[in-house]
Amino acid sequence: MSMQQSRRAVLACVCLSVWAVAAPTGAARGQTAPKVPDGVVFERGITYSDVEGRGLKLDLARPKEGAGPFPAVVCIHGGGFRAGSREGHDGLCIALAERGYVAVTVTYRLAPQHPFPAALHDVKAAVRWLRAHASEYKVDPARIGTTGDSAGGNLAQMLGVTGGVKSLEGDGGYPEQSSRVACVVNVYGPTDLTKSYGKSVDAAEVLPLYLGGDGTQARKRHIEASPLYWVNPDAAPTLCLHGTNDKYVAYEQAIWIVDRLLAAGVEAELITLPGAGHGFRGNDAAAARKALLAYFDEHLKPNK
Repeated sequence: MSMQQSRRAVLACVCLSVWAVAAPTGAARGQTAPKVPDGVVFERGITYSDVEGRGLKLDLARPKEGAGPFPAVVCIHGGGFRAGSREGHDGLCIALAERGYVAVTVTYRLAPQHPFPAALHDVKAAVRWLRAHASEYKVDPARIGTTGDSAGGNLAQMLGVTGGVKSLEGDGGYPEQSSRVACVVNVYGPTDLTKSYGKSVDAAEVLPLYLGGDGTQARKRHIEASPLYWVNPDAAPTLCLHGTNDKYVAYEQAIWIVDRLLAAGVEAELITLPGAGHGFRGNDAAAARKALLAYFDEHLKPNK
């Protein structure tokens, strides 16, 4: 794959439903619940981990019919590591279930009460939970992908590059299971937090809450929380979706991670949405949704 191909722009207008990532902080809890089609089973509020006396929950959508095993996707909400809710990706999970996936959207601990690496520990626990319950939900444990937007994109990308790093697993349960993922779709998630300052309208406010200090005071944590510094030849294939007019996460963040993955011999691609900001809307949201679904179909479905 050439670098020019990896940075192709999405220009076509496609007629699909708009992706529910229209705001940097994710969807509000008060949003209207998505309609559940007849062919989908949707379960809310399943506890996947118990940490510090708190039960962390996920919502799960799966096909009603079929023997499986089905591929699966773990969806991670955005919100600057300090806000947002799993419900923002309920609609995406249902859309994935309609296409033959088991999809979950997860709650994770938020800053500043729970700084890095708590959120990463939680999403890794969610992947392990899904593998531990693969038989119950008809999941193929070898075909689990992940996606996230903004802060969720950072966490999804971290899953893709730290699958073999035991020090980042946490103690959220099911230690016998792997937290590796088969592929990643990173939707405008930051990849080098050390270079976010001065390039983001809220990095100076958000990152110290998540990392316990600014880029000087807590530089080591900024590096540890940046997927760019964990890239290795065993990293998961990755698709990045990013707009050129993103004021929250600079477009260059996507270029850097794709270049680093390709240099390590890992399949990686960047789809650029010219003029799009943070939180895709309208045709940009539809094009991004189309690309995400196509990528998961290509990488997680057999005979593709």
